[in-house]
Amino acid sequence: MDSRASEPRRPILCLVTDRTACHGSLPEAVEAAVAAGVDWVQVRERAVEGAALLEHVEALAAAARRGAAARGGRVRVLVNRRLDVALAAGVAVDGIHLGGDALPPDRARTLLGAGAWIGVSTHAPEEAARAAAAGASYVQLAAIFTPRSKPATRPALGPGVLGEAARAGLPVLAQGGVDRENAAACLAAGSLGIAVTGAILMDPDPGAAARALRKALDGHAA
Repeated sequence: MDSRASEPRRPILCLVTDRTACHGSLPEAVEAAVAAGVDWVQVRERAVEGAALLEHVEALAAAARRGAAARGGRVRVLVNRRLDVALAAGVAVDGIHLGGDALPPDRARTLLGAGAWIGVSTHAPEEAARAAAAGASYVQLAAIFTPRSKPATRPALGPGVLGEAARAGLPVLAQGGVDRENAAACLAAGSLGIAVTGAILMDPDPGAAARALRKALDGHAA
């Protein structure tokens, strides 16, 4: 079945991991965040290679599954950029998140299978349209606000572009500087959810931070 055919009913809360942003154990933070309401975990790690990267992905995937089991729900785990690692991880992960300069989503799906979730990073609404035409499952549009977890590399887009990107027909996640104060504005503008790093991992209590974001998203949806 095409991975775009089934969407969650509540707004998506996606955690994009970064070991350097986390105060303590990253697996523990991931588990706590998923238990508190994170729906997707995107494993991003560019400083590790080879077998160590695969072990890192598998450890975070296992932590995410434990967190989902604790709340009696499910979680989707995606590998950032590394198609080889996603393939090696097999059923431990659900798909891949591609950079804008990576191979096309349709080619990634050929390798990972029709049911794989294929995300694409975008920085303009027209890029979302191209990702949709190429068979992506969803896009992340960044940076909506000034990022918290890394230096800004481009001007913030503002939430107004989210609706335009959503007209491509794919779920759009707002990324970059999103927090509990502006998450609802992203949904109101047209995103199906948010993707965050610092708003959860830079908090001393990742579980509490994820719970606050979950409340903000669900409060707007209600």
